[in-house]
Amino acid sequence: MGVPAFFRWLSRKYPSIIVNCVEEKAKECNGVKAPIDTSKPNPNEVEFDNLYLDMNGIIHPCTHPEDKPAPKNEDEMMVAIFEYIDRIFNIVRPRRLLYMAIDGVAPRAKMNQQRSRRFRASKEGMEAAEEKQKIRREILAKGRTVTMFNLYSSNLTVSFTVILSDASAPGEGEHKIMDYIRRQRAQPNHDPNTHHCLCGADADLIMLGLATHEPNFTIIREEFKPNKPKPCALCNQMGHEVKDCQGLPREKQGKHDQFADSLPIAEQEFIFIRLCVLREYLERELTMASLPFTFDFERSVDDWVFMCFFVGNDFLPHLPSLEIREGAIDRLVNIYKNVVHKTGGYLTESGFVNLQRVQMIMLAVGEVEDSIFRKRKDDDDNFKRRQKEKRKRMKRDQPSFIPGGQFSPQALGNRSSPQAISNPRQAAFEMRMHDRQNSTTSSSPNTSLTSDGSPSLAGGIKRKAEDSDSEPEPEDNIRLWETGWKQRYYKNKFDVDASDEKFRRKVVQSYVEGLCWVLRYYYQGCASWNWYYPFHYAPFASDFEGIADMPSDFEKGSKPFKPLEQLMGVFPAASGNFLPPTWRKLMTDPESSIIDFYPEDFAIDLNGKKYAWQGVALLPFVDERRLRAALEEVYPDLTPEESRRNSLGGDVLFVGKHHPLCDFIVEQYKTKNTEPVDIPPELCHGIQGKLTLNENAVLPDQTVESPVPMLRDLAQNSAVSISFKDPQFDEDFVFKAIVLPGAKKPAPVLKPGDWEKTNNDGRPWRPQLSFNRDRKPVHLDQSAFRTLGHTMPRERGMPGMYANAVPLGTYGSPYTRPLLSGQQQIPKLLSTKFMLQCVSSLHRTAGAAPLLAWNRMLQSQNQYQPSQYQGLGGPMSYPQRPEDRMDRGRQVSPRCV
Repeated sequence: MGVPAFFRWLSRKYPSIIVNCVEEKAKECNGVKAPIDTSKPNPNEVEFDNLYLDMNGIIHPCTHPEDKPAPKNEDEMMVAIFEYIDRIFNIVRPRRLLYMAIDGVAPRAKMNQQRSRRFRASKEGMEAAEEKQKIRREILAKGRTVTMFNLYSSNLTVSFTVILSDASAPGEGEHKIMDYIRRQRAQPNHDPNTHHCLCGADADLIMLGLATHEPNFTIIREEFKPNKPKPCALCNQMGHEVKDCQGLPREKQGKHDQFADSLPIAEQEFIFIRLCVLREYLERELTMASLPFTFDFERSVDDWVFMCFFVGNDFLPHLPSLEIREGAIDRLVNIYKNVVHKTGGYLTESGFVNLQRVQMIMLAVGEVEDSIFRKRKDDDDNFKRRQKEKRKRMKRDQPSFIPGGQFSPQALGNRSSPQAISNPRQAAFEMRMHDRQNSTTSSSPNTSLTSDGSPSLAGGIKRKAEDSDSEPEPEDNIRLWETGWKQRYYKNKFDVDASDEKFRRKVVQSYVEGLCWVLRYYYQGCASWNWYYPFHYAPFASDFEGIADMPSDFEKGSKPFKPLEQLMGVFPAASGNFLPPTWRKLMTDPESSIIDFYPEDFAIDLNGKKYAWQGVALLPFVDERRLRAALEEVYPDLTPEESRRNSLGGDVLFVGKHHPLCDFIVEQYKTKNTEPVDIPPELCHGIQGKLTLNENAVLPDQTVESPVPMLRDLAQNSAVSISFKDPQFDEDFVFKAIVLPGAKKPAPVLKPGDWEKTNNDGRPWRPQLSFNRDRKPVHLDQSAFRTLGHTMPRERGMPGMYANAVPLGTYGSPYTRPLLSGQQQIPKLLSTKFMLQCVSSLHRTAGAAPLLAWNRMLQSQNQYQPSQYQGLGGPMSYPQRPEDRMDRGRQVSPRCV
């Protein structure tokens, strides 16, 4: 979803929705990692039925990692993807279904956003390549060379099902997943208490999960950690950026470089987002009394999802007056609660919008647009003033001289062992001379220096622009905080006068169509594959007058683009190597009838933002009729393989040979039945759909050749595959946005006072660490520390990188882990020797008083430092069904940590 700050805002406003994943690590024996037994109970004390993977959220970070060098080839990419999937599977441990969805052909409305991103990336890539070549030439001119550094399935369980929806199946990955859930919910055999877990980092997954109205829906994603170090794009080493690269080889660590791998990059951790807890928060926030109609929480959730579309999504630009960082969602909710008494009902119903009621909301926002723009200007000016004062303060307080070389400051933990000082007298002399030269230069601020470093009599030098305290600001011709902002906005952004009512109404109508299309897309599926918003900018909220009479129907029977057609509509000319030669020529040939679709350069309107990636790429929109007409001439040039790539496919279902459905599938292959058959729901956990024989089927006891040379063939295959198609419905069928009959509401998690605590009333509270609120960090009591203090010699300190480690047992310590219910509080330490060294070091360096203070802190129940994701107290146990406890063996016996 196009709201980068949405998840941050959501996790701060509703902190208890976030819990940390408890992950069991694979044990290594003789250099070989033993696979994790995922049939055992989930260590997170919750059992999931279905795991859905939005594969593009996995493929991209594996092929373009930010915190380490990229894989060298496609084989390494595939291995990284497989390892990532295995890790997610080991954490979630689904019991019924694994659904993997790769993005296929997207709707036309999404293609515009993809096109903008691709063209922008191509332009930035060319600029980055030029910068790298410039630095490379500078390094080579110094007589150096650039040193490059690069880093170098189990069988299906008895009743486990896998569905793969690859790129040949049209639709975005997350929406193919939602379409599957919707269609299964509409079947009579669907279990209304299914536990869903969806893996993905996009904010729109939260909206999609709420739109299902499933009571048990959880999202797993990587924990976001800002300011993570990234390797240099030129030499792939850590510690500097491209502009500072010197092309030097890596510094040797230890006599034989034995510490080269002693400090690996920290493995990314995962968190759970519990939508059942978010529903609790929303129920408290959206419940309204004295309504002229019956309050329905499910309908109010749908309205909340709809209002979030106004602050941004992948298909429409957000309204100028609504910014997520300025509390736009809270503003909309407050207006909604004030106006809903007048609307006489809800804004939406099962994905369809009541425009008359939406008009009342938007006009109420329009009444305060002036004040919103003025406050934004005041906040921006205040922020710039504070930043200017901060820069001056840092410049004033920074040291006049920082030693380099062997005396240069080192970050804690960066050195594995102390380094011997060589020729200290010479180093001290050079430092004194450097300091004397600096003091001489600073005493005469108006004296310039010649090329050899001697003072010049030519007078003072002009201060460079980059040394000034103020940063260059892009020119703002709109000035929304001044009178006449609407006229200037339409003139600059649309090149029309604000008095042109006909044009403004056209923009508003297109935007209203977009709102209806997006909501339908989330709740019912793609209403039209061809519709898109034909402008780069959004109208104002005050322009939404008279929208009640605007039509919001879409053409029926539209079809998606074919894969190569989509690439022609999305790719810039620089990516033409992925297309057939004659198709590629249409992007570069000056005589091409569609050459104007592929500009080599284009403007980026920052539109009030600071960075180019936040701006609006002013690209021409692709005319579908012209594109198809041009492609008709080159279609005959496709090879059979290219024609296969350009065709649309479907999903594939896999089960193991011990799965109840396996014999049924094998029988279809034996009889060579070419007609689609229904899945017997009793054999597959209620899953329904059509099965069709697959030409390239995987069959039991047949060797499966590995397409990746780095991985061996699967000689003992136990799986069978077959084509799968979701249950089909009439085009006018409406999927009801309701909680299904028989669904059990999860046990409440929030305490009565948690809502006040969330709204920052200043009272302290404990962070939520896991699904189980009774888990407590382990620690040693006071007597244990006294025993260790008396036992170990005090002269032994704790050397190296752990000298500044956090006390054992405190929140965030890597040497503790939460307890399972019924376990004893036994610390999990790196080693006994390490623990004893920690305590001895504390005795030696701090004495008895800090040690007692540490013990007092450990005994306290509320001395925790809040982290980015804070949770509230309350009964955090995940809802479990009695039959699940018996069927899945969820009872966890007490074990030592």
